[in-house]
Amino acid sequence: MIFREATRRDLPAVLALLADEDQVLDPASIVVGAEHERAFAAIEKDARNEMLVLTDAVDSAGESDEVVLGCLQLTYIPGLGQSGQERALVEAVRVRADRRGEGLGAELMRLAVERARGRGCGLVQLTSSKRRTAAHRFYERLGFARSHEGFKLHLEP
Repeated sequence: MIFREATRRDLPAVLALLADEDQVLDPASIVVGAEHERAFAAIEKDARNEMLVLTDAVDSAGESDEVVLGCLQLTYIPGLGQSGQERALVEAVRVRADRRGEGLGAELMRLAVERARGRGCGLVQLTSSKRRTAAHRFYERLGFARSHEGFKLHLEP
C-alpha cells in the first residue's frame, strides 16, 4: 500500500470513487470536466489542502501500475481556539466498494490523523451525510465523537 498526495493522473480514479459509493466505476469512463481540473489545481497549489490517495501496486501484463483504492481530502484550518493550533478537516473519504471490509478505510484515516498530528494540528474533524449510517459507525469505531450538529446552506450560482 502506498499513501501519497494525489496527482493529476489520479483524478479520474478519485472522481470514480466520489461518483458512486456502491459499485466500482472504471476511471476510464469518468469525464473529467474543466470544473474538476480547476478544483484539483486549486487543491494542488494550496498549502492548506491535500487530496490524498491510498494505492495498491498491481502487475498487469508485466507492467506495474497503481490502482487507487481510497481517497480523502485534508484541509488545514488555522484558528484562535485550541491555543492557536490548526485543525484538520477530513472530507471526501472513500474506499472502493469491492475492497471494503479489509481495513483500508481505517488505515487511510489512521494515516490522515498521523499526517495532521505531524503538522501540529490539535483536532481532526469531519462531517458525514446523515444518510451514511455505516460510515458513522466506522468513524465512531475509530474514536471520533458526535460532538456537534452540522448545518449547510447551498448557494445558487
